Amino acid sequence: MFTDICWACMFPIRVAGFSITPGEAPSGASKQGFCMCQDNLGMYQPGIVNSMWEPARLIEVVRQPGCAMSLGGATLPIGDKRSWGTQSDAVSGNNITKEKMSFYHLHYYAFPLLSILEMYMPKRCSPDGYADFDIIELTELDPTWNNDELAFFTHPESAAVANPLAQAACAADAALGVVGAEGTSALWWCAGTWGSIYPMAGSTVPNDFGRTTSLLAARSIAQMHRRGMAHLTTGDETICRGMIFPTIPKSQYKLASFFPRAETKKAHYIGAHPMTWQGGEGRVIPVTGEDAMYVMFRWNDCCNTIE
Repeated sequence: MFTDICWACMFPIRVAGFSITPGEAPSGASKQGFCMCQDNLGMYQPGIVNSMWEPARLIEVVRQPGCAMSLGGATLPIGDKRSWGTQSDAVSGNNITKEKMSFYHLHYYAFPLLSILEMYMPKRCSPDGYADFDIIELTELDPTWNNDELAFFTHPESAAVANPLAQAACAADAALGVVGAEGTSALWWCAGTWGSIYPMAGSTVPNDFGRTTSLLAARSIAQMHRRGMAHLTTGDETICRGMIFPTIPKSQYKLASFFPRAETKKAHYIGAHPMTWQGGEGRVIPVTGEDAMYVMFRWNDCCNTIE
């Protein structure tokens, strides 16, 4: 595990507003040096603002229901053969039928690596309270994941972006993704070159392996925000505590491939084209590497108080 983690992806590390290591911070990141936050008794405590890309989640994208690669390859007794996934390559023309769609299951884990290794993570800097590896979401148990219609009714805002004008706006986000740049959080329904965040279900139009699995990973993050299970942790307003944020703040996140081909030197923004990733587009390994795992890095601005 240690050799396949992108340790350099945590940079830059900022202390009191100054970067002590090189790297790229997201737009909107706090530049404050000092802060004041309330403790449990309502008393204000002074502190210093610390910021970094924190390895926070592990996302599995698998075809076999219950296949838990991060749990030693164990098969959990969930799902059945009728819900097996498949990868469909890109097809030409507009004749895309349901049989030509790609489908994967998602396993979304808490992965507070710095807390697990007891390296650095003050209590205030953990907005969701996770201190160890834990299961957050298994899509085999989510009836909306394999049913686009149910997903639509549980995420009614998708009606606002299910039109040609909204999808045409995604071209600007895709242009940023071609060069590997940070996506536009204002276009929260777009995922750059990967496709559309909506519908928040496991089926996608045919595409290459890297973009298909990454899009589904991005959808799982967006789904967590939509359900109030993920927090905004970037910006001056979040330094005391993370905020519930119903749409995905794309600039707050980076993904690093963990399996089948690990990205150990750099992570990529949501929507970045696979040709800009470490190692390029060749991600899949036939037979043994047709599922994917991603480490999600989250930019975290927090006030490290003296309490």
